[in-house]
Amino acid sequence: MSAPVIGLSAYAEPAQWAVWQAPAALLPMSYIDQVTEAGGVPVLILTGGGDVDPAGYGAQADPRTSRVQPDRDQAELELLAAALAEGLPVLGICRGMQVLNVARGGTLCQHLPEEAGHRPAPGTFGSHRVRLAPGSRLVSILRPGGGQSGGGRADGEDGLTLDVATAHHQGIDRLGDGLVPVAWAHDGLIEAVELAGQHPFALGVQWHPEAGQDGRLVSALVVAAANGRAHGSPLIATA
Repeated sequence: MSAPVIGLSAYAEPAQWAVWQAPAALLPMSYIDQVTEAGGVPVLILTGGGDVDPAGYGAQADPRTSRVQPDRDQAELELLAAALAEGLPVLGICRGMQVLNVARGGTLCQHLPEEAGHRPAPGTFGSHRVRLAPGSRLVSILRPGGGQSGGGRADGEDGLTLDVATAHHQGIDRLGDGLVPVAWAHDGLIEAVELAGQHPFALGVQWHPEAGQDGRLVSALVVAAANGRAHGSPLIATA
């Protein structure tokens, strides 16, 4: 049986390699490594980066909203719509979760309070604890014994608290249609969502699972892709 193909959205950024310096489509190797280790075949399919254009959810731009790329927004929204319509597995990471929320008619908080602890020094990941909803798909993946080894503490009634890698200055404000919040930070910010209904696997997390050694979320995506391979390739939408 051939390995499932996993689509990974990438950044369009200035880059330098050998004697070359030019705009490039790039992605941290940690994303690719986790997909490969989980048995998938990573394929880069999109380019871009930065904050989602506030015009896409009917808001004026905050002065601290930056690196807006409407072309990437449009491409990802169209790709996401097609993936959801076909029932393909989708995992949204950081910006990817925000795109999922906007695609469902939700809005974003354009700049979280500095003291909230979601964004560390530029170029680094911070860490904070999140609380996962009992009975959710997410908690079934990340609870102790639910997958590969990883941190986490059972919290009664099938709940879980977990330390996660964080690096974002925006987050969900109004929740999109059909999305169910399944994890929260200490300040109440939604940290993960699932799409309710019959979709086999549509999950978004605000944190960065690729920044650590716990590959259970990506492994769950690869398993979902392998189980539904006849329908096409799944998607990871990244920050």
